[in-house]
Amino acid sequence: MARASAEPDAAIRGEVVRALAELRAGLVDLGPRTVATRVGEVVRVADGVATVRGLTSPVAGEAFEVEGILAIAEEVGEEEVRLVLLGASEGLRAGGVARRLGRGLEVPAGPELLGRVVDPLGVPVDGRGPVGASVKVRVDPPGVALREREPVRRALRTGILAVDTMIPIGRGQRQLVIGDRATGKTELCLAILAALDPGVIGVYVAIGRRGADTAARLRWLREHGVLERGFAVVAEADDPVGLIHLAPTSACAMAESFAQAGRDVVIVYDDLTNHANAHRSLALLLGRPVGREAHPVDVFYVHARLLERASQYGPALGGGSLTAFPIIETQAGDLTAYIPTNLVSITDGQIRLDAALVAVGDVPAVDVGLSVSRVGSKAQPLWVRRLAGSFRHRYAQFLEVEEFARFGTQVEESVQRSIDWGRRVRVLLRQAPGVSRAWIESVARLLFIASDALIQIPIDEVAAVADALDAALRGRPSLAQLDVVGGAPLEELDRVRLFVEEFARQALANLGGAAREPEG
Repeated sequence: MARASAEPDAAIRGEVVRALAELRAGLVDLGPRTVATRVGEVVRVADGVATVRGLTSPVAGEAFEVEGILAIAEEVGEEEVRLVLLGASEGLRAGGVARRLGRGLEVPAGPELLGRVVDPLGVPVDGRGPVGASVKVRVDPPGVALREREPVRRALRTGILAVDTMIPIGRGQRQLVIGDRATGKTELCLAILAALDPGVIGVYVAIGRRGADTAARLRWLREHGVLERGFAVVAEADDPVGLIHLAPTSACAMAESFAQAGRDVVIVYDDLTNHANAHRSLALLLGRPVGREAHPVDVFYVHARLLERASQYGPALGGGSLTAFPIIETQAGDLTAYIPTNLVSITDGQIRLDAALVAVGDVPAVDVGLSVSRVGSKAQPLWVRRLAGSFRHRYAQFLEVEEFARFGTQVEESVQRSIDWGRRVRVLLRQAPGVSRAWIESVARLLFIASDALIQIPIDEVAAVADALDAALRGRPSLAQLDVVGGAPLEELDRVRLFVEEFARQALANLGGAAREPEG
């Protein structure tokens, strides 16, 4: 009995001896170590800005951690460094410790972002858990050299007839969307994101927007499948001003990671008016001088540096592109205000939305007279380029002569025909929210616009006939599936023209009922 109880005790003693031997072996390499951490003392905190002393050779743009709050060095002086806090600072007081991170600010990047909604630091705000990105990128990296960029030549389909035909956008372009409040600027850009071709990544950036408005737009994007192939970066109006100011730059860095991996990306900044206001608030807090309209003198540089990151990349960077749609709000249609003037000069064109067009129901309210794309027809498919050139010229003439007709002036018959034609075209340019035109549908509508039948259709029947044309075209797979962008031969364009002309003849013959698809 004694022998049986002694055997387990011996086994236990053996395990203890082996454990102690392993512990002694691990203690051989132990020794005193010194860890040096570069820290400073917070001497003042006010309105999202912390002043720190005691740092050696700080660098502007360097990331800091202040009592668990991330911050960026914005003003570097001989004795003090002023940090912009990127989190709530209510509990932060003088005497706290500011620790240098020894690097610039970084955010997560990569395919893990697709389908997610994050804040400007990459922290998820959609309630779906961590992003889990394995890659991080600098928020403000060095710019891409000109030799690594290519001219903008590839078309970007927006799905909006007025834009695709008269204000063509190319992949890699910077196209400003400008207009007064409630003219549909955000709705236009959301529609563009929803119309993106498969494989193109859409990014929506909410900058200082109200939480309810942002939630509604994110819900719309999710319902229309945009977030399945893209992501959103959100900084709401009640977030710290530093976080609002960081939002477009951070979102651009995330989008660039896809573009420089060979993907085509479209990013919407909603809007840079709020960003300019946040930049002004920070400038006043940091004691920087202000200039025109109380904006700091470097606001042009900040926006130019942001928007110049949009580009068509060359083969060395994978051949991807980053297309930017910055939104800006005007007051009473004033395009000469400081921020609108700056952005018009930075971008490659603008889409102007007019409150008067909204009032009469012409939505999207694109003012084609004051809208322009400096890339022009180089970014249009060949078929659209051939048809849209004469169309825009003719429509511009209509807008000019219509002004005289409003005064009750007697006009010649040819001028009256131009007015009647233009008013029907205006109906065709109307487009309900969420409706997207494929390239072949835009081509068919351009052919319909150029036909002699259009002016013979009563103006209140034009929309119904055009919708019937779209339906008839979709019922012809041999035409509806033509590769307009890939350069389908011009003989195929003649087939589409014959189809539209025959449809228009039958529409005229059947105005008492619905237009029918032509036979054959």
